[in-house]
Amino acid sequence: MRPELKVANPRVAIVMLSAIGDAVHVLPVANALKRAVPGMKLTWVIQPVPHKLVHNHPAIDEFIIFRRRRGLTALGQFLSVRRELRRHQFDLVIDLQVYLKAGILTWFTPAPTKLGFDRARARDLNWLLTTQRIPPHPVQHVQDQYFEFLHFLGVSPEPVIWGLRFTDEERQVQREFFAEVEKPVCSVVVGSSKPKKDWPPERYAELLEIIEGEFGFQTVLIGGPAPRERATAAEVARLTRAQPLNELGDNLRRLMYLLDGSDVLVSPDTGPLHIARALETPVVGLYGYTNPKRTGPYRKYTDLVVDGYARYPGEEYPASMEYRPDGMSRIRLGMVREKFELAVSKYTKARP
Repeated sequence: MRPELKVANPRVAIVMLSAIGDAVHVLPVANALKRAVPGMKLTWVIQPVPHKLVHNHPAIDEFIIFRRRRGLTALGQFLSVRRELRRHQFDLVIDLQVYLKAGILTWFTPAPTKLGFDRARARDLNWLLTTQRIPPHPVQHVQDQYFEFLHFLGVSPEPVIWGLRFTDEERQVQREFFAEVEKPVCSVVVGSSKPKKDWPPERYAELLEIIEGEFGFQTVLIGGPAPRERATAAEVARLTRAQPLNELGDNLRRLMYLLDGSDVLVSPDTGPLHIARALETPVVGLYGYTNPKRTGPYRKYTDLVVDGYARYPGEEYPASMEYRPDGMSRIRLGMVREKFELAVSKYTKARP
């Protein structure tokens, strides 16, 4: 029996804690739910970093922040969030993650229906902590996987809208930054959370020279504050004759408006790539370790994917969760240059 959302002003909770890219994929789900059921009150259980991305999103009425901790402090955080959840009464909770941590928070959430993944996809016994599960389905794009919950609830995901927003102050700082750059801008992500997703610094160094020298762009290095990312950016800057601006840092909102103002992004499979897609910034995606049919830019800019995942040119492969550790080594400089040229000729976007 499917959950009913026809009660007046239903209260719905979404559990999706971490990962910037996953948080981006939640937004079309939230927008579709609010379109389908006027008066719905939507609460999102989320961790602090992705919360910065979506804190002012119009589809979310309330956020409950889960702060990741270890040891006894982790238990205290679970109990604190449990107390906050139990101040509410929800009609439905949707667990969009397959892990135990999200399952525990789903179990804590007072609701007659707790909807999660099927037993085959749920991990760490997560499926035991839900009351209903969506049907099994072959591997597909992560965004479509989340849409399975909408289909189960009888809600259409179309049109697919992300709806990220900027404050007036952010727009002003964005204008000031790009006003000082007299060239079109290509932002470049040189590091991710998983080293096997990354392209070698020496190849990035050569690519920056091509982007600046042949195409006349200003390159901007963007990313997070992790020491490995900073070290990679420093190594790229040391190796290249290009003159990139280094804008790595811990301000996620700044990264967002830099992506929004950029004309093109070059990035491996990581959070900024999915933010750029949501903002309609053309993205040249470097895929080798992960399957682009599962985690590539959704429905757009797929023709800009540089495919090192394929073991040989023209290989046909389905969407899968298989990792190919040697994939990034198959990406050659000429392959990226070709896709960058296509991005410039076909998609270059105007500045805001």
